[in-house]
Formats: sequence, structure tokens, C-alpha cells
Amino acid sequence: MDFSAEDHLNRKNIMVMKTLKIIHIAAGIGLLAISAFVFSSFSSNKKNKATYRTTYRSIPRGCVFRTLMGEESSEGNFTFKTPEKVAVSIEKGLTWIVKAQHPSGGWGAGSHSRQDVMDPHAVQPDPATTSMVAMAILRTGTTLSSGLYSQQLTDAVNYLLNTVENSEANSNNITDQTGTQIQIKLGQNIDVILTSQFLSNLLPYLDSKPQLKVRVKKNLNVCVLKIQHAQDANGSISGSGWAGVLQSSFATNALESAQAQGAKVDNDALTKARDFQKGNYDAKTGSVNTDMGAGVMLYSVTGSARASAKEARKVEEEIAKAKQTGKLSPSAPPSAESLEQIGYSKDDAMKYSTAYNVYNSAKVQAQRDDVMDGFGSNGGEEFLSYLQTGESMIISKDNSWDNWYNNISGRMLKIQNDDGSWSGHHCITSPVFCTATSLLILSVSNDAEHLMELGKD
Repeated sequence: MDFSAEDHLNRKNIMVMKTLKIIHIAAGIGLLAISAFVFSSFSSNKKNKATYRTTYRSIPRGCVFRTLMGEESSEGNFTFKTPEKVAVSIEKGLTWIVKAQHPSGGWGAGSHSRQDVMDPHAVQPDPATTSMVAMAILRTGTTLSSGLYSQQLTDAVNYLLNTVENSEANSNNITDQTGTQIQIKLGQNIDVILTSQFLSNLLPYLDSKPQLKVRVKKNLNVCVLKIQHAQDANGSISGSGWAGVLQSSFATNALESAQAQGAKVDNDALTKARDFQKGNYDAKTGSVNTDMGAGVMLYSVTGSARASAKEARKVEEEIAKAKQTGKLSPSAPPSAESLEQIGYSKDDAMKYSTAYNVYNSAKVQAQRDDVMDGFGSNGGEEFLSYLQTGESMIISKDNSWDNWYNNISGRMLKIQNDDGSWSGHHCITSPVFCTATSLLILSVSNDAEHLMELGKD
């Protein structure tokens, strides 16, 4: 049969269409195969690899993933995509630290007299170290109901609750252990302080566990009462250690957090605690009282910044609002005079302007290279001080926070051990305690919303 030129063209077009259809079908099958492989790989990684990315906490507002997809603005937020190197570092740290847990559910830092013992299983568990690790696990995305380390966290909670419930009613601490690295360097009552902080951090995640929530709240109130009983007349915490200013600073933080969770906190005790911390730094002269800070400026100045962060933020926000409404001129400084002009009493205006100045001066001092060197080498006290600086900057909604984080995360990654841990070179040398604190520093953005909530008046 003869075909015209038009017939040949039509047959050619039909063949092209069939070929394209076959290609489309093949491509579809290929995509399905690739998708299945990717899903299978992802599921496998999720089950078998303790990556920070798979445990990243879901944040209701300012969600990092929504920000990356362009669905909301990231301006003013303190959450961001964790740098790849930091994510890997956190992953390694978590993998190491969960293996260091004792069968009791606790972790230990060891005794002051045997700082050379670096094997985490060769030391006795203690509440202070356990609380630091539990806070690190919680901050990096695991809860009692979900996450890679929910069982480890559950065991830690049981260990701490049993410790509080079995403690002596008339004791300022929750343990009869003495001479631990943490107690000697920070203070005799550091265990109850850090346990209190952890229980406050845990409470928001217990709405689906009402009985446990009641138990945790009861134990938190026990801890708060012990902390307040241990407070000296000047606002510091008794039983001060080598760097006792850090014990008192963390006690202030613990009372602040407990109050935010509805615990029975004495307002006068909290005010005294804050005033003691702020009083260690003179914003006018830049002088630092290091009497309870082992002579190390870093320990005292970070506590001052942390204690004044909330009040500094209030000043910043209210001055800005007054300028917007015309109560203050655009050039008005955040001074006591400006605060009086917008309705503060003379005493309150002086109090808040002083806190503002202390925070803004102390946070600068805390980030100086020579100050960040602390005792001259890395110890647990240095790591705790870095943590205080970062948290205080988020609480005050300080937009220079990202510069601090870039600097400190670089420092922390450089000194991480090959096995994923961090260890101190003086005083608090415990790799468990130092690793937990380092994880809290690197993942601090995960708690940004909670910390900013603490900063509200």
C-alpha cells in the first residue's frame, strides 16, 4: 500500500507520541523506585542513626523548617538551621553520653579527690550531673514520649524523683553525697539547684501525663524550698565552692524558672538572688567582684548578665514603645530619667536603668577573648559560663546573639574529643558533665521560645 507524504507524517507523529508516553511511564516508575529507596533510607537512618536533625524539636512558633521554606519571616527569631558541622558534633556528643548512663538511670562526674578517673562507669552517679545530662537530652529533641533517647530520659527522671523523695526534710540538699567534683567547685547545694532547673524544664512536656506532672510539681516545690533555705542574707547560696558565684547564679535561674512553672517561689528570695548577681559587676567602672568566683572574671560577669537580662529587655521594650507613641523623643536614651518620664518611680527607674547598664556592659565583657579564656584552660566552669551568656542574650532578645553563637560554636567544635565527648582540663574535668554542658550550649536555639518567655515581665 502506498502512503502519501501526509500519511508518513501522521505515522511519524504517532510513533513520537508513543515513544514519549513510554518515556513518561519509565520516568514515573523510576521516580517511584527512587522515592521508595529514599523513604527506606530515611526510615532506616531515623531508627539507627542518632542524628540531631531527626531529633530537632518541633517549635510551634518561629519553626525553623517553615522559615527555611519561606512560609514565615525569620526576622527577630533565635531559631535557625543548625550548621551541618554543629549538627554532626551534637550527634557525636549524644551518642557518647547515652552510653555513659548507669543502670540506676543516673550519670556521674566523680569525686574531687580522683579527678583523674575519666571512665564514666567508674564513678558514682550524682543528681547534679544527671540533671545536666537530662536537660541536654531534653533540649536536643527527646521527650518522655518521643525521640531517640526517651527511655534514657525516663530512667533519669525516675532516678531524680526518687532522690528528691528520699532526701532529708531538714537538709538543704537532696543527696548525702559529698566531695563530688561539682560540689567542691560550684557548691555543696548544687545538686538540688540543677535538679530544680531540670524539673522546671520538664513540666511543659507532661500535659499528657497528669499523674507524673503532679509528682514532678511536688518535687519541684521541695527543691525550691531547699534552695530558699540555703540562701544567705546577701542573696547568695550557702556552702559556696571554689566558684560559688556560679552556684548562686544557677540558683537564681532555677528559682526564676520554677516561678514561671507555678512553683511556690518567694519573690523576696528571688529578688535578693538577682541583686546579689547584679551586684558583682559595676557597669560604670567595669570592675568585677570575683571574691566568690575564684578570682576569675568570666564566672562573675556572666552571672551578672544572666541576672539582669530580663530587666534589661523590659527597659528596651518600654523605651521603644514610648518613642513610638510620642512619650519620648526618638533620641531619648534608656536612662533613669527616661524611665521616670514614662511613669516609673524614682527608685524603680534607677533599679531598671542599672540592670540595663549591667547587662549591656557585662555581656560585652563576657565575650572578650581574654575573659572567655577564664582560668586559662577549659574546665566545666568555663562551659557553664558560656551557657549563661547565650541564655541571657536570648532572654533579653539581644540581636547580637548570632555573633555570640558563631563564635562559641566554633570554639566548642575545636575542642571536642575524637570520641564525641568534651572534657575539662582543670577543676571540673568530668567528660560527662562537660559534654552535657557543651550540648546545652550548641543546642540553645532549641529553647529560644521558652527562654524568651522567661524574659517577659
